[in-house]
Amino acid sequence: MTELLHLTERALWEAARASGSYEGSTRGRTLAQEGFIHCSLPDQLGAVAEAVYGDHPGNLVVLVIDDALVNAPIRYESPAPGAERYPHLYGPLPVNAVTEVREWTGDHQSDNG
Repeated sequence: MTELLHLTERALWEAARASGSYEGSTRGRTLAQEGFIHCSLPDQLGAVAEAVYGDHPGNLVVLVIDDALVNAPIRYESPAPGAERYPHLYGPLPVNAVTEVREWTGDHQSDNG
């Protein structure tokens, strides 16, 4: 299993738990709008959080995803030639593929289901 991470707003995650599927892509964009769900590897998460949610005042959580439980393709792609590659999930994220939910506080995370 490769540990994939996705940072999102708690309210979006709670809505996904109710529906059985998460379809957010990144801040302010859905899977339908973007074409994939942005994910990170553990060492990429801090930079992504700062770039995308640095000024976000709300409650954020990190979804820990078991890639073996995802049915959609996962591709590692870079936003520009020569740039770092990030995992992108090309389909909805089933809530049962999320093995852990961690609070995001900006400088550290704590476990919280």
